Amino acid sequence: MRVLVVGTGGREATIGWKLKNDPKVKKIFFAKGNASTQEYGENIYEDSIPELVEFAIREKIDLTIVGPEAPLVEGIVDKFKAEGLKIFGPNSKAASLEGSKAFSKKFMQTYGIKTAQAQVFEVYQEALDYVKNHNFPLVIKASGLAGGKGVVICENLEEADAVVHDFMIRKIHGDAGIKIIIEDFLQGFEASIICFSNGETLFPCIPVKDYKKVGEKDQGMNTGGMGSVAPSPEFNGMHYADFEKNIMLPTIEGLKKENLDFKGFIYFGLMVTPEGCHLLEYNMRLGDPETQALLPLLENSLVDVINDCMEGKPVELKFADQKAVCVVMVSGGYPGNIETGLKIKGLNNVEALCLMAGARKGGDNYYTTGGRVLNVVGFGDSYEAARKQVYDNIKKISFDYGFYRHDIGLFEQKK
Repeated sequence: MRVLVVGTGGREATIGWKLKNDPKVKKIFFAKGNASTQEYGENIYEDSIPELVEFAIREKIDLTIVGPEAPLVEGIVDKFKAEGLKIFGPNSKAASLEGSKAFSKKFMQTYGIKTAQAQVFEVYQEALDYVKNHNFPLVIKASGLAGGKGVVICENLEEADAVVHDFMIRKIHGDAGIKIIIEDFLQGFEASIICFSNGETLFPCIPVKDYKKVGEKDQGMNTGGMGSVAPSPEFNGMHYADFEKNIMLPTIEGLKKENLDFKGFIYFGLMVTPEGCHLLEYNMRLGDPETQALLPLLENSLVDVINDCMEGKPVELKFADQKAVCVVMVSGGYPGNIETGLKIKGLNNVEALCLMAGARKGGDNYYTTGGRVLNVVGFGDSYEAARKQVYDNIKKISFDYGFYRHDIGLFEQKK
């Protein structure tokens, strides 16, 4: 098989790492890839959807896997399928479940999917009036795509007024924040469940814990993700039964009734409270950095699972009986303004899985190109052993102003 992977981050590097040793895969192309993906295949410069369609036809690509959300929302799957090209992911209509939080919240409410109470606002003054009469804390979300940074927990009216103004008037996330969702704050722990879809039903992977806050002990701003742990030690069989009954099965029903059936990935972002699982959001693709901890534990061939899903067949997912801890090393200032082009040192000393994201190779050296620069993943029979491996190795790496959280998986000391 000749495979095209669309995207530039750690998620796409992990997909490439998973594919590179599969005997069915003869060649992997990455658009545009990063420093890791060029070791697993060939990075290409084509970027726009028309260019990628043309490339896939010219290079006789057998399968395309889409990493990030933006091209899915823009209709890459629709364009590829129109040319008879095999691509794994939702069409633009189904991708709206991620591309528009207003659309997804309405979908949840329509099909009785357990979620926080919320209202959607398109008028600035109406949003301000609403928060004045709301209990705090509350959550304000940009409806559109904001790179994982469009969700803010507000502790008081002053904060809420500022966020509404930032989103709707200042447009700090562009058009993504013209429409906002204001919803009740839920107290509990988060979990992520990624499923494969074969167009008829969903096949869940093991649950993963994602660390979204930039600072230790979950302090500071939301980010695209500072680390992940698989499987989530907090999410038990009772939680899974609740998720299946009140979230996954109603979602399958809704997808069919709304003609949103697709063959690809769907990500459930959950908040588990004393009252059970609540759905925070859908992502219509693999999560990042959840993928970095999840895919290395998947014992199946990724292309076999995808091919079976594409053919509408059932799949049986198998995961190694191990723990994985992923720590993300980021640029100074992240998730705000950052400096790029900084030399990364110490990579040759790393003896763990290291997956590049915002990094490029120049000659014999590596340089930063983005906020989330690289991911180091550790494995072990316990969370403590996986943590030791990852932190023993990530401390060998340095670049100016680079930092990472030291508490990823810290509380997970269960066997």
